[in-house]
This record gives sequence, C-alpha cells and structure tokens, in this order.
Amino acid sequence: MIPVAINYHLYKPCNLRCHFCFATFRDVQGQLSLADARALIERLWDAGAEKLNFAGGEPTLHPHIAELVRHAKAVGFVTSIVTNGARLDQLISGVGDALDWVALSVDSAREETQRLLGRGKGTHVAQAVLLADRCRNQRIGLKLNTVITALNWQEDMSDFVRRFAPARWKVFQVLRVVGQNDGTVEPLLITAPQFESFVVRHAQLDAEGFAPVPEDNDAMTDSYAMIDPLGRFFGNSGGVQSYSRPILDVGVRRGLAEIGYDDDKFEARGGLWNWRNQETA
Repeated sequence: MIPVAINYHLYKPCNLRCHFCFATFRDVQGQLSLADARALIERLWDAGAEKLNFAGGEPTLHPHIAELVRHAKAVGFVTSIVTNGARLDQLISGVGDALDWVALSVDSAREETQRLLGRGKGTHVAQAVLLADRCRNQRIGLKLNTVITALNWQEDMSDFVRRFAPARWKVFQVLRVVGQNDGTVEPLLITAPQFESFVVRHAQLDAEGFAPVPEDNDAMTDSYAMIDPLGRFFGNSGGVQSYSRPILDVGVRRGLAEIGYDDDKFEARGGLWNWRNQETA
C-alpha cells in the first residue's frame, strides 16, 4: 500500500544544531537536482500519495524550495513544510498561495531552554509566534511540533500553546537513532512515564481544541514514509537508519518495500487527519 502522506527530507543543511535531531544525514552527501526532485514529486503523486511534507535539515534553506512547493501543489498534493522558521517569511511571500500547511518546531515556551537544546540563540520562541500569526493571516494551516526531552518534560506549555493556537499539536518523545544523533542526544533521553506525564499535564487543552497528539518512540518507529535528500526511502527500525535504493531507479513500491514502513502503525498514531480542510483540522 502506498502511504497517503510522505515526508520528503530534501535538504541536509540546517542553520541550527538541535542536539536531539534524528535527521542529520551524517552519512548522506548532496541532494537531488531540481529536475530529479520534480520528477520524484511526480512519481509519488502518480503512485497515489496525497500529502507531501517538505522537511530537512531546514527545508526553507533549499535553493529551489519555492519552485518545488509550487510544483507539488500543481500536480495535486496537499503541501506542507516542517521548519524552524529560518526563511519561512520569504517562502510565504513567494508561494504562500501554494502552501497548505506549516509546522513550526518549538520545544519549549522558554527561550533559554530552546537555546540549551540547540534551537536558536534566545529569540526562537518569539520569532515562532510572529510566524504563526503570519501563517494565520495568509490562511495557511498551522501546526506545532514539540520534541519532549530531559530539559522540558516537566514544563507546562499551556499558555504558550493557547497563544500559538495550532490546528494540530504534535508532541514527540525524543528518539535516539544510531549514526544520526548518538553522541549528543543521550543526556536528553527520557522514559515513557516522563513522556506520558507531559502529555497528561496538557490533556486539559482538549476542551480548547489544542490537546497534544502524542508519539512515543514505538509509535514513531516505522510509521513514517520518509525520503532522504538523495531520493531514497529511509527508516529507523531498531534505532538504526537504513535506506532503500533510489526511488527514481526502482519505483515507489519497491523502494518502500526495502525499508520498514508499517501502514497500520501510521494509522494507529493518527496519521490520517483532515488535512484538506484547514478550517476544521
């Protein structure tokens, strides 16, 4: 079965150095050419995918991100981007009409915690709030992504989430992936009960429409259809990253079969949601 939602990590470079990042691609050099990236997008659509989420690294730094977002929209995709906000303002100015969703990464309401995590130098939270307002003004659907670590699992982010007002708030238990974040992530790892305590602390936001959508380590593993900068599916089964052969060489179905993707786990973690309607998602 072809996943309806695909995460395309099209670019390795990033302007920040988050200590928990599992998508560092230490073992990957370069990225697809513009022509091949466009061909990959078409191949994914023809195979039956519906939503394309651009990720990184930091995808707004990609020299052709605007053209690729517009191309994905033109072929029929619901378009989305996961970003730290680096050049999001410029991207919205250029292709805001082709961008359906923006997921901003904010892990704490405290600027100092963000700095200690490696995300920003003390202004990340304030900048993210301004970008969230920009998305709403442009009628772009807004999501919030938060990684729960040893530095923030005891935090109450309720007031911040109310101000941010996302249509969907994803919270992830920090995940160790060998070859990607080992050596930096270990002090940030937390237990399942610690992660659950963060989720429970914010469950009261359900009445306001902002309840967290939690994903622990098990829920995340093998439940995402992810593509690396070289156009290969990759997975993290067993905490180790593995890659398929290039999709443009072997096709979508064969490439997906070469890594550990589980469609039942995708559905179980709430991967299917109303992404075609920003007003009710």
